[in-house]
Amino acid sequence: MGFLASAEAAVLRGLAFAMVPPPPPDITRWCEENIVFDERSPIPGPFRIERFPFLREIHEVLSPEHPAREVSVRGSAQWGKTVSLLNPTVAAWHEYGPLDSLVVHPTTSSATEWVRNKWMPMRRQAPSLRDVFGDGRGEQTDTLFNQETMRRDGSLKVVSAGSPDDLAGTTRRLVIMDDAAKFEMTPKGDPEQLAASRAAGFEDAKIVRISTPQILGTCRITRAFDRSDQRFYHVPCPHCGNMAPLTWENFRKTIDPERLHAAHFTCEACNGSILHSHKLAMVSAGKWVPRNPRGDHPGFHLWRAYVPQRDWASIAVEYAQVMGWTGMTVTEATEEAIRGKVEAETEQTFWNDVLGLPFEQASKGPDWEALRDRTENAEPGAVLPRGVVPACGVLLTAGVDFQADRIEVTVCAYGRNYRRWVVDHIVVPHHIGDDDGRNALDSLLKATWRTELGLRLPLDMMAADEGGFTEDVRDWAKRHPWTRVILVKGSSSANGPILRPQSDRKANGRQIKRQKRGWILNVSQLKADFYGWLAKEDPEERGYIAFAKGLGDEYYRQITSEVRVLKRATSGTMVSKWELVEPSRRNECLDTMNYSEAAARKKGWTAMTDDQWDLIEAERGVPAPEEQADLFDAAMPVVPLSVRAMAKAPTEKPELKRPEPSPPSGGGWLGERKGKWL
Repeated sequence: MGFLASAEAAVLRGLAFAMVPPPPPDITRWCEENIVFDERSPIPGPFRIERFPFLREIHEVLSPEHPAREVSVRGSAQWGKTVSLLNPTVAAWHEYGPLDSLVVHPTTSSATEWVRNKWMPMRRQAPSLRDVFGDGRGEQTDTLFNQETMRRDGSLKVVSAGSPDDLAGTTRRLVIMDDAAKFEMTPKGDPEQLAASRAAGFEDAKIVRISTPQILGTCRITRAFDRSDQRFYHVPCPHCGNMAPLTWENFRKTIDPERLHAAHFTCEACNGSILHSHKLAMVSAGKWVPRNPRGDHPGFHLWRAYVPQRDWASIAVEYAQVMGWTGMTVTEATEEAIRGKVEAETEQTFWNDVLGLPFEQASKGPDWEALRDRTENAEPGAVLPRGVVPACGVLLTAGVDFQADRIEVTVCAYGRNYRRWVVDHIVVPHHIGDDDGRNALDSLLKATWRTELGLRLPLDMMAADEGGFTEDVRDWAKRHPWTRVILVKGSSSANGPILRPQSDRKANGRQIKRQKRGWILNVSQLKADFYGWLAKEDPEERGYIAFAKGLGDEYYRQITSEVRVLKRATSGTMVSKWELVEPSRRNECLDTMNYSEAAARKKGWTAMTDDQWDLIEAERGVPAPEEQADLFDAAMPVVPLSVRAMAKAPTEKPELKRPEPSPPSGGGWLGERKGKWL
């Protein structure tokens, strides 16, 4: 026979269960109980804090019970910031109690990427998240960017920093800004401040910034880290026990181009060598030490040297690739390392993604007169005349800028090791909407340029600015395939890739397709890189820019006409802007240079291997074949006009006349005859 349980006992058990306080929030414990890395991970298996001992203190500060209102984490890329910090923080806070949280990403695409590829897989895999949010299937399916808890006592909202309307009108106790350094100002305000203000109504709110840094001076995560207590992870020397952080300056001194695998750190106290085999024990015994104890919130800096996923040799290898040490002797490579002359764009990627440090861009070009004199006063034969291409493996491209009364074109050759040669700058005194202007550009695409050895090379690609006179430019570009003519438009953003495709969109903003002809340029990055390269003085140096002789003073004034200025926006955020040095200076030559570089990048200039350059050199670095060209097969020559003389340029269309036949010589198969012999 059965017995009925006491109703009073059941009620009391229910009350007791309800009154039991939740376990104290512990993000490290949550990670160990819920995270399992699959076979795609570099370290598959359950999360173990012994592998990531530096995370323990960061987890403590991110806990709901820690009094810090703000937390900043600055670090290199790809060491698990999202999986081991962002996701567990959101999960542990929601597990602890009722909560409305907000995660802000730089763009809508990055927000979608995080939800679909980072958050939802963990939500389905982690037992704690399934209890709180469900597995996201069936009746538990949520909208992509607004997910509600199973108990209906909280929600997770995911937004883009570029959509200020999504940030407004919401109150959240936990606000996390992922990749904060990539946030861009919007017409409706600063997204960082808008996001932080969402937590203004809570006394115990937490505002977290997690990011890889970007450009020094405007980097948001670096600005936040600088006002923090600046914690660096100190580790003990395996020989003497001296505690110190692992720094790039220390590591770089031991990089040998021929023994990259042997790169290591050196103890500053005992001068002992610290090898990669010591890393595990050292990091396990490390501790966070604040460099700025008076900072207003906890801030952490961590870079790749500490993480278990990669060894120290990988850092040395990436640096060697950035330096372009292939084919160098040890002495040459060492001198390059000492001088610190690294190719600009890849150096920024290395500085940000590997070292976790902000990159200092060039802010202005060298003195234009010194730049001119370097070319015009060079020894005979050291520089090429206008219109002549170097006899080596190069890509020949042109950049085009349109004005109301003229078209300006820069022709430039691009070779290996990021070197380039300015071949010519041409001014066409016509508007792009006129037949004469269009025909002149068509002639340039049909024309060829002679190398030092006489070989004729056509343009590989032309990049034209469609920012002004858009319809006329697009109408002309349709005459040519997108493999030869691309259209470019400058981006207002100082972050992001240098070259990205434009997208056709519907009225609601949804992307329809990516264009093949239209491209968006990060002109701020292009100018900064160009000025960094422009300062190089050794013709054999990686990234050196050579100029043809006779380009004129105005050309050099224009390519050095802008300076990068840091300004404080009304929101208090530092922003950078390129401005003319003098109001009277023009910048068309600088713009066309950037456009020609965009065309070279589109043809693979920065991505080609040594083998690919060898093939191009075998094809284009040879003398011209000894063939007699037909007299009337030559294309109509394009007469280059100096920038200074463009106002006086003739408007008449040049005529192509057939040359008069030469008079017959006295000799011939009949020979000379005297008198009236016929």
